[in-house]
Amino acid sequence: MKIKHIEAVRINLPPRQTSAKARRQSWNSTDEVANPMSGYRHVKAHRDKWIGTGWERVYAKVTLEDGTWGLGGTSHGRPVAAIIDDHLAPQLTGQDGFAIERLADMMFRLTKPYGTVGLASYAISAVDLALWDAKGKALGTPVYSLIGGLQKEKIYCYSTGNDVDWYQELGFSAHKLAQPYGPADGLDGLRKNEAFVAGMRELVGDDCELMLDCWMAFDVDYTVRLAEALRPYKLKWMEECLIPEDMDAHAELRARLPWQTLSTGEHWYSHVPFQYALKHGLVDILQPDIEWVGGLTTCIKIAHAADAAGKKVILHAGARTPYGQHFSMAMPAVPWIEYFIGEPPGVPLKDGTLFPDMPYAVDGWLKISDAPGFGIQVDESWIEPFWS
Repeated sequence: MKIKHIEAVRINLPPRQTSAKARRQSWNSTDEVANPMSGYRHVKAHRDKWIGTGWERVYAKVTLEDGTWGLGGTSHGRPVAAIIDDHLAPQLTGQDGFAIERLADMMFRLTKPYGTVGLASYAISAVDLALWDAKGKALGTPVYSLIGGLQKEKIYCYSTGNDVDWYQELGFSAHKLAQPYGPADGLDGLRKNEAFVAGMRELVGDDCELMLDCWMAFDVDYTVRLAEALRPYKLKWMEECLIPEDMDAHAELRARLPWQTLSTGEHWYSHVPFQYALKHGLVDILQPDIEWVGGLTTCIKIAHAADAAGKKVILHAGARTPYGQHFSMAMPAVPWIEYFIGEPPGVPLKDGTLFPDMPYAVDGWLKISDAPGFGIQVDESWIEPFWS
C-alpha cells in the first residue's frame, strides 16, 4: 500500500488529572546528576541548566492511500521536524508503505550528506515508527505480531530514578540509580558516591538488583576507581560511563574491568556502533533508544546481532513508550525493560503514561494489549501540523 502523505506533527493531549497527590518532589526535578557538563560549575547543579533547548517532542504522521495513519514519536522538535518535512517526506511519499526495510535503507542513505547520526537519526526514528504503526493498523494486528509475535507474556521491569523507597512500594525489585557525582567532584565525590550506593543497598537489601547510570559523566580512570569502591555492593551493571563516541576508551574500560558487567548505547545512532561494540567485545548489554537510534527497524537489526553474539538488549526507557514495549515483548534478546520514573512519589504510574490507556507496570511487570499497530490511543482531532 502506497504512502499518501508524511508530515511532522504535534499531539495536543487533553489535560489529565492525577488520582493521588504527590508526597514530595521527584528526584528528577531536584537531584544533582553527574553528566558531561559537570566540569562547568555554572550548570553543574542540575542538567536542566544546560540540556533544555526549547525543542519539544515531535511526531511523524504517515498516512497510507486507504486513509490509515500511524504515529512515531521522538525528541528535539524544530530541527527534526524540518528533516521530516523537507527531506524524508518528499522522498518517501508514493513508495510502498509496507516495504519498511526498503524505506529504512533509503532514509539511512538519504541523510548521508548531512550525517545520519544525531538529529537525522531522530527524524528517521519517528518516520520508521509511524510506518510500523500504520502497517499494523492497516492489517488490523499489533506490531509485535508483525515482528515475530509475543516471545513473552509479560516482561520484568526495572525502575530508573532515585526515589527508591517509592519504587519498592510499587513492586519493583530492581533499581537503576542516577549517580550524583563524577570526576569534577574529586575524591570527596567518589566517597559520597560510595555512601549513596551503600545507603541504597541497605534500603533494598540483598534480594534486589542495583545498577548505576553514569550518563556519559566519567572517564576510564574514574570509572575503574568507582567500580572498585562499589564492588561490595554487587552492582548488576554500570551504564554509559563514557563519552559515547570514544570507542578506544570503551575498549580500555572493558580491559581494565573484566569482572564488571557494562552497558551503553542510548546515545549511539544507527546499527553501526552496536555492530562495532559486538565485534570488539566492548559491552555486555546494548541499550539503544528506539525513538533515537533509527526506529524499530534498526532495533531489530541490533537485537538479531546481539542474539547471535550471545549478548542482551535492554532499550533505554523502553517501558515508557508503546514502541519500546512492542519491541521488547517480541525479541528473545530482551530480558528486561527500563521503567524511568520522573513523576513524584505518591503519583500512580497509570497517571504518568505517555498516552491515555497505555500499559504500565504493575508489581514490577508489564503486559501489553493486542490493539492494532502500537495501540496508541490518540484521537486524530488532537493532532496538528508541527509548523501550524
